[in-house]
Amino acid sequence: MSGVVAATSAPAPDTQALLAVLALPFIGAALVPVVYRALGERTAYYAAAIALFCFALVATQYGRVGAVTIPWIPELGVSLTLYVDGLSLLIGFLASGVGVLILTYSGGYMHGEPGQAKYYASLLAFMGSMLGVAFAADLIALFVFWELTSISSFMLIGHYQRKRSSQYAARKSMIITVAGGLFMLIGFLLLHALSAGAIGEATFTLVGTEGAMIENADAMNEALRSSGLLVPVIALIGVGAAAKSAQVPLHIWLPNAMEAPTPVSAFLHSATMVKAGVYLVGRFRPLLVGDEWMLIFATLGLITMTVAALLAVGATDIKELLAYSTASHLGLIIAGFGFANELGAETGAFHILNHAVFKAALFLVAGIIAHEAGTRLISDLGGLRKDLPIVAGITAVAALGMAGFPPFNGFYSKELLFEAAYEVAAHSGGLWWVFPAVAVFGSIFTFLYSIKFLSLFFGDKPKELGEVHSPPWTMLAPPLLLAGIALVISISPQTAIDTIVQSVFESAIPAHGPGEEVHHMTIGLPTKLKPAVIMSAITIAVGAVAWPFYDRLHAGVNALTDVKYLRANWYYDNAVYGLTSASQLSMPQVQTGLVRTYVTWALAAVSVLALSAYLAAGAALPAFTGIGLGIPIVLVLLVAVVGAVAVSIAPSHIAGVLTLSILGFMVAVFFVLANAPDLALTQLVIETLVLVIFLLVLDKLPAYYGTARRAVAARDAVLSAVVGATVFLTVLLSTAATPDDPIYTYFIERAGIPEEHGPLLVDYGGGGNIVNVILVDFRAFDTMGEIAVVAMAALSVLTLIAMRGRGERG
Repeated sequence: MSGVVAATSAPAPDTQALLAVLALPFIGAALVPVVYRALGERTAYYAAAIALFCFALVATQYGRVGAVTIPWIPELGVSLTLYVDGLSLLIGFLASGVGVLILTYSGGYMHGEPGQAKYYASLLAFMGSMLGVAFAADLIALFVFWELTSISSFMLIGHYQRKRSSQYAARKSMIITVAGGLFMLIGFLLLHALSAGAIGEATFTLVGTEGAMIENADAMNEALRSSGLLVPVIALIGVGAAAKSAQVPLHIWLPNAMEAPTPVSAFLHSATMVKAGVYLVGRFRPLLVGDEWMLIFATLGLITMTVAALLAVGATDIKELLAYSTASHLGLIIAGFGFANELGAETGAFHILNHAVFKAALFLVAGIIAHEAGTRLISDLGGLRKDLPIVAGITAVAALGMAGFPPFNGFYSKELLFEAAYEVAAHSGGLWWVFPAVAVFGSIFTFLYSIKFLSLFFGDKPKELGEVHSPPWTMLAPPLLLAGIALVISISPQTAIDTIVQSVFESAIPAHGPGEEVHHMTIGLPTKLKPAVIMSAITIAVGAVAWPFYDRLHAGVNALTDVKYLRANWYYDNAVYGLTSASQLSMPQVQTGLVRTYVTWALAAVSVLALSAYLAAGAALPAFTGIGLGIPIVLVLLVAVVGAVAVSIAPSHIAGVLTLSILGFMVAVFFVLANAPDLALTQLVIETLVLVIFLLVLDKLPAYYGTARRAVAARDAVLSAVVGATVFLTVLLSTAATPDDPIYTYFIERAGIPEEHGPLLVDYGGGGNIVNVILVDFRAFDTMGEIAVVAMAALSVLTLIAMRGRGERG
């Protein structure tokens, strides 16, 4: 069953279209190995066709608002809830639309490259994961897709898997983004726990339904404040967003990720994956916005914007420059969404679009330069406009947009940031004036590195730089189209506002009451002198004055980063290498080669966790009522106790196994006394087989155990008691419940043959033994899985036996 809930008077989303959008990329990725055998390098266009179809499906949802709910784990309140609004559509359009361009571009760029089947499969899987992040409205589904983006990006960043630098980069991105996701998950679970008291029923649904968290934002906010968890939840979600969107100090993985092929950098690290973090902040903004929110996210965003801009000035490689600039502009978006006023929401909403367009184009330009010039070093490049005139035009539009130079697209969202920061400072005063000052300071360096990238196409061409060929049209068309979109936004920014940005803005602000009008964004070139205009003028003027000193600034930044204590990478590397060294030192104590050691650690850990959970949950033992012990059961128990004691003092392997089998046979007798002959027969067969197998194996082992140290024996005795207590308590607690509608009544009613039935029994087991019917009918998939496991184990044993003789001859 699925339900569709429309949030407004807009038409509801289409369930089949949304499910197809999520499923198609993964199906396409699974088929890539087969397709690659048939098409070879033209698989790029197969993948691009899938992305195009996904883009068309997303486009069918344009103008729709609402949620689609498909039950997933009803018992836990978990459902696959998909939500469509302006914010999700924008991310969906970027993931699929830029995906079309990147996959087309890859058809030329990846010519002759290794591992193309894995490359295209990973790109499609990543696109599907990102689409899942965009449309998931359930926190569990959001987390699953969130982690899938980390896994698929790990594959793409480590594409050149034999290079140590690629291995290092992929590992770093995985550690940071997955660790951030775990912090985020804790925040999600806290929200779920608090939703029960705030809304009346615990829910994982974030947005889109009447019982969702954002639809009950006031109650959720009050519950978070009263419990003292508002700041911890904001911080936990902030860590997840900062890790994915490369915010300081978790930005360090992004420059290393440039080891990936350039199309990957353009797709993941400019338009899509790094947008997941800012999407998360935008999505949670209506729920958590306030002074605490603003202090955390506005501060984080502006610090990242400034620090990353400085690092971009110190870059020596064009992709490194673009990587740091990406972190800087993501900081701008985070800061925008961080400001609690509506101008902040406008900033974040508009700059998501602007940044994706001009940065994806610049990454593709960087790929063309590296592909055709054979180098990415800034010092080796210059005068490229003569050989690449069209690329030079693309770069001019994109780089000036990145610089925030009027009237290019980035200027408008930068103006909104300045207005938002100034408004907050003017309203609150005091230290809040730091916000507009830092925004201007960081923007100056943004202007400088943007002009530096553009300058690669001007001036004299270095003598060492050989002939630079024009790229194929498959590589030229995608950045040209992106530059065209950027130019359209630059000429008519209001068109972009009315088309998509207004709805994104509405998604990032708290819900308005009935009859309240939502502010409509209007934007254009300034016509009168305002504080934001002055801030922009200062940015450009100071940037122009500082431009002749760019090399000195470049050297100064690198001198600072040469101080190891000022490099975030220094802390990361030492932490990772320190943990590696600690694990190597502990290895001899943990990996002893003795089964006794492994069993001790495993059983002790499980027991401690289980007992701690029972204690934390305040579990109470059930009342022992209605229990009668007859003489036969007492005798069985006494024999079992005697057998257990005999096992502990048995002088040899054979004696221990024989006395241990007494316990198994007593269990079988207990089943007989409990009127369960089928279970007793099963227990007898298994016990007999185990006894025979043990005796056959023991024939190859020494006859006696030997002596154990008293400390070891005491430890094993304590562990045995703890494990026994854990099992005892677990059985008591798990069987204490007496539901009003026990499941066995269903089995009794449905296991047999009804009085009236047709030639096929669909709703009934049709058997005479309830246990057998449960195994082969009600639990058919479990049984099939168990049979498969046994079959695989049998095949493995046969394989080892067959290979034994072959190995001896070898």
